[in-house]
Amino acid sequence: MDMTYWGLFLGAALMINLTPGPDMLYLMARSASGGRREGLAAGAGLWCGAMVHVLAAALGLSAIVMASATAFTAVKLAGALYLFYLGVQAIRSAGSQFQAPATNGRINGAWGAFRQGVLVDLFNPKTALFFMAFLPQFVRPDGGPVAAQLLALGTLTVAVAIPIELGIILGAARLSDWLRRRQRLTKWMDHLLGTVFIGLGLRLLTVTR
Repeated sequence: MDMTYWGLFLGAALMINLTPGPDMLYLMARSASGGRREGLAAGAGLWCGAMVHVLAAALGLSAIVMASATAFTAVKLAGALYLFYLGVQAIRSAGSQFQAPATNGRINGAWGAFRQGVLVDLFNPKTALFFMAFLPQFVRPDGGPVAAQLLALGTLTVAVAIPIELGIILGAARLSDWLRRRQRLTKWMDHLLGTVFIGLGLRLLTVTR
């Protein structure tokens, strides 16, 4: 085993995953509003969405999408519109995002959070661009089939992200219980949550190939 090679790769993957980005911001907001259970489900959704991008990169599908201006724009717009929708829903909820799922009537819960996480990551072309730019740097001529190497490297990158994002989820979830006891504050937090989603949508619209 080439320790230098793996040290460089894992070090790079760690630094990238420690850099604050949209995924971290989304998980913080989702965990603070829904608690640990929904935060973990949203995280699992993000990781599954990331693995779809890894598989697409390994199979060359991401390159096809990125090569088409129409396909790239369509994915970007779909992701931005979904984030705008989430933002408007949060702003209109008037504090109910921070109530217990059984009492607030919202379409959330762990399964809803999981689906939301998958879609948030799946409709983010920047994730596809990241894997296309980052993974090929570590493909070795003597490492076997390129697709298999890309799949393995991508899976490891997602695996490195999991413990980091678990810490974010658990930390933000502790804030959720405190917020639920302060109804006036939860209304402001819902507006903040909605603003975060809308901001992420606007940021997504600026992504270029």
